[in-house]
Amino acid sequence: MIQQDFAYRVAELVKKDDAVIGLAAGGSWISNEIDEYSDLDLILITEIKIAGNKEKMMGYARRFGDLISGFTGEHVGEPRVLICLYDNPLLHVDIKFLTLPQFYDRVEDPVVLFERNNQLSEIINSTNAVWPQPDFQWIEDRFWTWVHYACLKIGRGELMEVFDFLSFLRMTVLSPLLQVKNNRQARGLRRVETELSLSDLENLKITIAQYNKDSITKALDNVIGIYKSLRRKLYPDTVQLQAKAEKRSMEYFKRIKKA
Repeated sequence: MIQQDFAYRVAELVKKDDAVIGLAAGGSWISNEIDEYSDLDLILITEIKIAGNKEKMMGYARRFGDLISGFTGEHVGEPRVLICLYDNPLLHVDIKFLTLPQFYDRVEDPVVLFERNNQLSEIINSTNAVWPQPDFQWIEDRFWTWVHYACLKIGRGELMEVFDFLSFLRMTVLSPLLQVKNNRQARGLRRVETELSLSDLENLKITIAQYNKDSITKALDNVIGIYKSLRRKLYPDTVQLQAKAEKRSMEYFKRIKKA
């Protein structure tokens, strides 16, 4: 695979850099699911902090191959990642720049490609990676206000915005909850076609609307129904339900459906 060839070549390069403590690979490499459509997730651990200095980050990226473009990942909440597009071969590579203390705090145990004095392996063997789970209370506190917001946009006829907002609800609410239900890591919409049960995937599909008011309204109705079903199955009694927000938002939704 081109991803593995690229990574092993980078490992050979960084061995010659005394400032580099180690190199590891995450994502689909860990689960041995790399295919021709996979990107490559690399973690570069250095003695001194590189993240935050885009020129230094780009400097490393240029050394690794025929770099076409690179930019930092603030838009996905991770400015320590440089998102790169390489040529010869054409390949998407995410490079996360960490120092050794930052390597302790991780969501998965990457595959170590190179390390000095077993420093990465010792951390992996002595500490636990923790994948973040959906915060049920965080979702419940927001969901009904989000429903009301979508209703406002339907009422005004801003269907394109609601169309996009339904995708947000799938990504932020439904898919993570469905992944928990299926004993999977909550990864947005990643691999839902293969990792969800057939019935759960069908439920997710009925939240995809066509571009017209009736279809968008029905899709929102489906989002609400699926959320309430998942809430009953997954939420512990400690989650405080926003009963008044739900009641008033649903009353408003009924008005919008009749309009």
